[in-house]
Amino acid sequence: MELDPRPLHSRATDQVAALISRVKPEALGDPTPCDGFDVRGLLAHLVGGVRAAAELGRTGADVTLTSAEGVPDDGWLRAYDEARALFDEAWADDAKLDAPVAVPWGELPGRAYLSSGCVLETVTHTWDLSTALGHPLPLDQELAEYALQWAHRVLPAGRRGEGVPFGPVRPAPEGADAYARLAAWLGREV
Repeated sequence: MELDPRPLHSRATDQVAALISRVKPEALGDPTPCDGFDVRGLLAHLVGGVRAAAELGRTGADVTLTSAEGVPDDGWLRAYDEARALFDEAWADDAKLDAPVAVPWGELPGRAYLSSGCVLETVTHTWDLSTALGHPLPLDQELAEYALQWAHRVLPAGRRGEGVPFGPVRPAPEGADAYARLAAWLGREV
């Protein structure tokens, strides 16, 4: 049996919440390394993603990012924390870890979804937000190593292009930490 990814997800969302708490309203329009997202858009994506994952855990409904519109400039941390609470409640039942879930990229056990669709996503966007903010906090390298293992597993280098929201694998600088290697694997310029 694979490990329970919920504690890793909790660590990952704690880390993002610490970064969100450092976002100043005047930085919301700043660019991020994630194509198409400024800081505000990335925060909306993070909140919407956690809400969608909570809904999947609660109802088994398809994972479609929910809207995070209407969040005031100073309300992103509160919105993210509320989404995290919904997520934790929705995925509290251990039986959901091995129950199949249907997501846009196929059907898989809940624990695989939590690892590949939640931890990987959160850790990746942690690097995006941290980079946009000038790396204000040290990041949990163990989380990035875990996410990188999943990225190699579910997003091999040859699986890029139409319908896959990741660019070609890029080289990571020599001696790069796990976050930079993950970002490069997912097509970001490091």
